[in-house]
Amino acid sequence: MGRPFGVPVYVAPSWFLVAALITWVFGGQLDRVLPELGAARYLVSLFFAVAFYASVLVHELAHTIAALRFKLPVRRIQLQFFGGVSEIEKEAETPGREFVLAFVGPLLSLVLAGVFYVAMLPVEPGTVPGVLLAGLMISNLLVAAFNLLPGLPLDGGRMLRAVVWKITGKPMTGTVAAAWVGRALAIAVLVGLPLVTSALGSGAVDDVGMDTVMDALLAAILAAIIWTGAGNSLRMARLREHLPELRARALTRRAVPVPADTPLSEALRRANASGARALVVVDADGIPVSLVREAAIVGVPEHRRPWVPVSGLAQDLTDGMRVSAELSGEELLDALRANPATEYLVVEETGEIYGVLSAADVERAFVKAMARPS
Repeated sequence: MGRPFGVPVYVAPSWFLVAALITWVFGGQLDRVLPELGAARYLVSLFFAVAFYASVLVHELAHTIAALRFKLPVRRIQLQFFGGVSEIEKEAETPGREFVLAFVGPLLSLVLAGVFYVAMLPVEPGTVPGVLLAGLMISNLLVAAFNLLPGLPLDGGRMLRAVVWKITGKPMTGTVAAAWVGRALAIAVLVGLPLVTSALGSGAVDDVGMDTVMDALLAAILAAIIWTGAGNSLRMARLREHLPELRARALTRRAVPVPADTPLSEALRRANASGARALVVVDADGIPVSLVREAAIVGVPEHRRPWVPVSGLAQDLTDGMRVSAELSGEELLDALRANPATEYLVVEETGEIYGVLSAADVERAFVKAMARPS
């Protein structure tokens, strides 16, 4: 949709489903208030759906601006099923910043609700502008109230996480507490939302059956979103806790340098003799020019290896395939994501060859970190 503040904004396919649902539901409400609109009520409802998601975008932009001010990179904003998300790539450094980062979204929604309320005051009730402004005011109040619920993945859950983090000094403790409160909220929404909406219903006998089904469906969807988001928050926190254990130096395989015309069998003999597990092709001056791919070695039958030079199995080195032996954690993952490859040459700060890093080894260590209990 655009790049406000340099951050791309995307619309997920699920948005169109929800926009259609809002158009249908709000159109039904308009038929009761403004029956003279006829079929045009759905155009008005569609405008309301777009305006509502514009409000959600403002909510997410508040998070994005706060993140950028704290020098936290934001990958993108995505409008999706029942709201939006700002994909902030790093955690806030302090609980205070985490609290502010979470609070600005609901705050902007409350401000928008106030703006729509003030704009509604001079408008005649029962008119299209009056109904639209009232709907936008109420919807922004609901967005703010829902996001202030104290459980992850909602903004209120991140605020609770910040408070517990501040008290205990441990961000992981805050995440665990807020995630479990989020799961409790999911159960409360699943059980309680249909009861509350039923109690607040209009009492129209002919609509009770359909309203009950819709309320139960909405409750199930919201509960699933909250429960899944809380679980994902726990997994991401566990990953971030163990990310520093991913160190290029520890994961690198020892390598032996070989000239380009070396037969594969001879290169493997040298590697076995020195206890190495990787091959680096070097030029006449000993400068590395390519890496022999592990998958290519496996694909050569043993009886052909004396006749196959390593140069035919190697991938030319690019600048992105050279990584520092000092990289670890998110910096290491960022470097590999920026330059996808199967193997990387790991070098010391002096430029000396340290070894070869296999993307498969990093992936295995990444999965092991995710599975390890906190």
